[in-house]
Amino acid sequence: MSTAAAGSLTVVDMHTAGEPLRIVTSGYPDLPKGTILEKRAYVRDHLDHLRKILIFEPRGHADQYGALLVEPDLPDADLAVLFMHNEGYSTMCGHAIIALGRYAVDQGLVQPGEHVSNVNIECPCGLVRAEVTMRDGKPAEVSFESVPSFLFARDQVLEVGSWGPISFDIAYGGAFYALADARQFGLEFDRDPAAAFVEAADALTRAVKQALPLSHPDAADLAFLYGSILTDGSDAYSDQPTRNVCVFADRQVDRSPTGSGVTARLAAMQARGQIGIGQQRVFTSIINTRFTGEVASLTRAGPHQAITARVSGKAHYTGRSEFSVEADDPLAEGFLLR
Repeated sequence: MSTAAAGSLTVVDMHTAGEPLRIVTSGYPDLPKGTILEKRAYVRDHLDHLRKILIFEPRGHADQYGALLVEPDLPDADLAVLFMHNEGYSTMCGHAIIALGRYAVDQGLVQPGEHVSNVNIECPCGLVRAEVTMRDGKPAEVSFESVPSFLFARDQVLEVGSWGPISFDIAYGGAFYALADARQFGLEFDRDPAAAFVEAADALTRAVKQALPLSHPDAADLAFLYGSILTDGSDAYSDQPTRNVCVFADRQVDRSPTGSGVTARLAAMQARGQIGIGQQRVFTSIINTRFTGEVASLTRAGPHQAITARVSGKAHYTGRSEFSVEADDPLAEGFLLR
């Protein structure tokens, strides 16, 4: 199927704490049966032109994010989802889970409860269970419990560009992230521009990818560095918020605190003895929106001591669209301009 031959694509747009989510409602062909990772590979190898139509300009932008609902493979799943961004397809996305929890209730994809509606969402990283708070019969805040998450590598040091030696951890929260204190790069939130954080985080990501191979006990497809999270260094438990920014994929900037990133930070904090089970922490983003997070349980992931995390936030609708491609459009493939 060529890009020019693509029919119309309809979407519902939402945001969670400022981070966009474009949910595909029609226009994709049926996918072959298989596991969620097999579906992810099929979409990547055969239908990537549709991702570019939805995510790239002129219909999207470099920081757009998308979700494609597919047939679940796990028996407990109410729905399954593939996540898409400017570079490809991720394995987990917390802000999307929060939005999809509300969407599933609104669309009647699950039976709503009186006080809480449960939505089980199959992701490439595994089954994620979302709880949707109901108020006056309508969905409100959404929380999810993560897949097993863990500190993969602690107190690593690499020379990063002109900044010199940078200390960081690598943690998994449904995706792998490098975690570093932004102050090592001379950066402060509310003082320095977002572009400076992007440069530093992207340089760290590139350095880590070159130097440190990753592994995951469940699947080789999960063993890649998704991005870097720069923090305010406030890792020890406090009733004060801690701030971070996630730069992932191709220098894409998360406007939310990053659900899988909060999960990865909680896994690292717990492994370091900086937070206990049930201690709730507020995490704020580069635009000062917030998620709450806590360690929900202790578990294992293969050889790794691990946790599950509970992360909460709220999503809102922003619009509905129908996109098309004209056969003679020279920009049918889409483009990105920064």
